Amino acid sequence: MDKKYFSKVRILDGGMGQNLLAKGLKPKGSLWSATALINKKYHELVVDAHLDFIRSGAEVITTNNFAARRIRMSQNNVEDQFEYANKKAGELAVKAKEISKKNILIAGSLPAQNDTYVLDERDKKIIEKGFYDQAVLLKPFVDFFYLDVLCGSKECEIALNVTEKLNLPVLVGLHIKKNGKLPSNESISEVVEKCKNNSWLGIILACVSPEIVENSINEITKINLPFGYKANLWKTEEPVPVHKFASPTDKVGANPVETMGTRDDYTGEKFFDFTKKMISKGATILGGCCETKPSHINKIAVLKN
Repeated sequence: MDKKYFSKVRILDGGMGQNLLAKGLKPKGSLWSATALINKKYHELVVDAHLDFIRSGAEVITTNNFAARRIRMSQNNVEDQFEYANKKAGELAVKAKEISKKNILIAGSLPAQNDTYVLDERDKKIIEKGFYDQAVLLKPFVDFFYLDVLCGSKECEIALNVTEKLNLPVLVGLHIKKNGKLPSNESISEVVEKCKNNSWLGIILACVSPEIVENSINEITKINLPFGYKANLWKTEEPVPVHKFASPTDKVGANPVETMGTRDDYTGEKFFDFTKKMISKGATILGGCCETKPSHINKIAVLKN
């Protein structure tokens, strides 16, 4: 793909997991959106959720395998479905693209391989195997990899070792806290300095509030890369890992909204105003994460070049 793809304004999709829940997904245990990959009755729901974002103006969709990391599937006693689920995530994204007849791109999600929003302290070899096992299954279906909500240079370096071997470019998504630091206590600039290589398409703030994006945007503008965000609309400004609100033993997994809340007052118009302001700061990679709906993406789609 064109390595300068994100040098002009591009619209990403929004929150797949929450869109699936809104459409009727009943997640099992802490599998969350991965339930829709394992259970065939939800496959068309995944396609429809992708199509919602494409029809709203998204130029990039992300594969729905965020929760299909090996450790999460093992905890829920469905590790034997790991390969099937991750391949299916790629297949369903491609199906949505084909149905849409739009020239969109597909980003292969490579999420943090342990809990979300916290630093992975495990051995590097274990983390690398997690990234590789997902990446190799997704590669036939995707245009690039999206390092999805990473929390420090350690896991970023490990993930990049994997993606370089598979010879696909990457969009790097870093998660930061209210203090502007990653959970590793590193700054965005420190992670870029340690990890940046020629495979980077750009860098985004991943699953953070619009306010945190706005407070940190000046630091990112100093980095010589296309930049932007996938903003969440949780009420909780600093989200917590899934195990805090859903147990693998639950017959029906909890909805994260019940714990972290959703900002119903953050309308598409507000998201448009926020996005327009970020474009004025130089942001070109624009999208949403948890609780960002197709209606939010639709409002900002008019801003693309």
